Order: sequence, then structure tokens, then C-alpha cells
Amino acid sequence: QVQLVESGGGLVQAGGSLRLSCAASGRTSSNRAMGWFRQAPGKEREFVAAISWNGGSTYYTDSVKGRFTISRDNAKNEVYLQMNSLKPEDTAVYYCAEGGVTAGGVTRTGSYDYWGQGTQVTVSS
Repeated sequence: QVQLVESGGGLVQAGGSLRLSCAASGRTSSNRAMGWFRQAPGKEREFVAAISWNGGSTYYTDSVKGRFTISRDNAKNEVYLQMNSLKPEDTAVYYCAEGGVTAGGVTRTGSYDYWGQGTQVTVSS
């Protein structure tokens, strides 16, 4: 089993920044992709960003490209999401996820095996 714990969420004004962290513990393996998803009230969980096991490949949904950056530190078993130029529409609960995901499946929730409990991000206008 792998446990994922997100942190770093909060309330920020539009245009501000937040850095989310996700710490993995348990039967972790660096040879796994990590992803960030988000879910706003009344909406389905959607893909935000993902990173390959070695950090060599990153993936973003179009709405966050140029504003968000995903990174990982395998020595610490952590993954990060730096969010800049935040907009009210970025308001959601953000979840990290881990799985043996291939490039073709990074955007699909079903491709990931483990999920964190989520951290709330609220962007005020």
C-alpha cells in the first residue's frame, strides 16, 4: 500500500501563487508516474498535470500550461505543483495520485492506483 498526503492548499487572491506538496509513504517506488487532479463542486475530477517516474516528461492540461509546474524529488518521495497566476476557476480540491502510468494514460483517473485525501485551493477574485 502507498499513502499519499497533500499539503499546501489555502486561500489566495487571483494572480497569487501556491505550492502544493504530496508526500508518499509505504511501499513506494520511484519507478511510478505521479499526477495532480482537481475537482470543483458539482464537477468531475479532472486532470491537471503529471510527471514521469524520472521527471523527464511532464504533462499539463491546456488551461494551466505556462502557469503551473509539476516536479518531483524521488529521494524524498515527494511531488510538487507550483501554481502561479492563479485564477478563480482554479478553485477546487486538488488530489495527487500515483500509478504505473504510460504516456497515453496520464490524463485518466483510472490509470492511477493510489490517491491522496485532497487539499482545498480557493482563489478569490
